[in-house]
Amino acid sequence: MDTSVNTPARPKQTARKIWNFTPNLPIQMAPYWDWPMRPLASLLYLLRSWNPVAQRFLFLVTAIVVWTWFTPDLARAQTISIGWIFEIWLRNLVILLVVAGGLHLALWKFRTQADEYRYDMRPMAKGAKIFYFKNQVWDNMAWTLGPALAFATFWEALIWYAYANGWASMITFGSNPVWFVGLIVLIPIWAGFHFYWLHRLLHVGKLYTWVHSWHHKNINTGPWSGLAMHPVESFLLFFDTMIFFLLAAHPVHVLFLIFHHVIGAPTSHAGFENIKLSKAAKFGLGDFFHQLHHKFFDCNYGTWETPWDKWFNTFHDGTADGNEQIKERRRKIWSKE
Repeated sequence: MDTSVNTPARPKQTARKIWNFTPNLPIQMAPYWDWPMRPLASLLYLLRSWNPVAQRFLFLVTAIVVWTWFTPDLARAQTISIGWIFEIWLRNLVILLVVAGGLHLALWKFRTQADEYRYDMRPMAKGAKIFYFKNQVWDNMAWTLGPALAFATFWEALIWYAYANGWASMITFGSNPVWFVGLIVLIPIWAGFHFYWLHRLLHVGKLYTWVHSWHHKNINTGPWSGLAMHPVESFLLFFDTMIFFLLAAHPVHVLFLIFHHVIGAPTSHAGFENIKLSKAAKFGLGDFFHQLHHKFFDCNYGTWETPWDKWFNTFHDGTADGNEQIKERRRKIWSKE
């Protein structure tokens, strides 16, 4: 006689849903660094990255407009003066208010597209002692409109001063069209190179504890989070403009690089993959590659256009297998300590 008690089977547990939305996974790295080389794939990728309705093209167009109409004449920059430097600061302030402020109001305050294309469903933190004013948005705005804005202005003003006094070499499209265009293509890769190595350095020891941890308070990010960082980090972030002391360039190249930070940081941290323009139209906005870094901390230090994360085994492709690979790498590290 069977006296066992029939108990209902426990429901199979499903993995907790981490993301509300993700782009197509796994994340694909740029083919520039593949071996054997893939020149055709690299060319097609490059052409797609310069889509006229993509961010990169927007950075370049903004750089051209700003240089043409909203930058002090270089003749004025021969002498250091509060007047022309303040004009740069004011223009950068307006850009940040329009980009970071506009995105925050549209996506987070007024929720114009609700949660469509939103990565993480958690709200911006309020009442959290970890943030100044106990408010994530106010904290982020303070560090963005304070040190980050100041250092963006400082490095830009220094370059104009150098051009005006002949310390750096300037070209035009007419004088060197091949290098002019080639440098535009290379600048995003240089920005990624600088960002990766600075970022890895800031994750080491006391540099993380004292400096970079300020930025990592933002596990879930919004537009104001992109430049919300310790003053030392914002100083070093814009240091990549010093490449123009070594390479002949045009002021449009300088602004194009600077706007990878001033505009690119707020957009890449916006927390949404796209801005919904209509039922069928959208504008690519977010950076899920970097969103994974904020979530998992020790992965995706660079960009998808640079190979370092793959080469040094810190690449997370956004999949569940990627989650497990990160956990396994951490276990190996901890087992050695």
